[in-house]
Amino acid sequence: MSIRVYDLGHSRAGDKGNTSNVSVTAYTDAGFAILREHLTEQRVLAAYRHITPGPVRRYEMPQLRALNFVIENALGGGVTRSLAIDPHGKSLSALILTVELPEK
Repeated sequence: MSIRVYDLGHSRAGDKGNTSNVSVTAYTDAGFAILREHLTEQRVLAAYRHITPGPVRRYEMPQLRALNFVIENALGGGVTRSLAIDPHGKSLSALILTVELPEK
């Protein structure tokens, strides 16, 4: 049995050039503990592999119960160059919510 990031928190995305940052904020301390353990850079890169070779860097903000992932090369060259329907990558926050995590 697995759970999804969606079950534990919500997400937002931003952009700068060809880099997207996607944050996940847990609803509870218990949810943050699960995210902190299982939502790794490797797991996030696997979810975004269809749009980027990476790299992905993770930053922790425990006081906010949040993780922020900086995903490089994810926006098709950047807002002014991308032919994507969503050149800012705002919909990328929805993708991270679908990532499955193992239960204990």
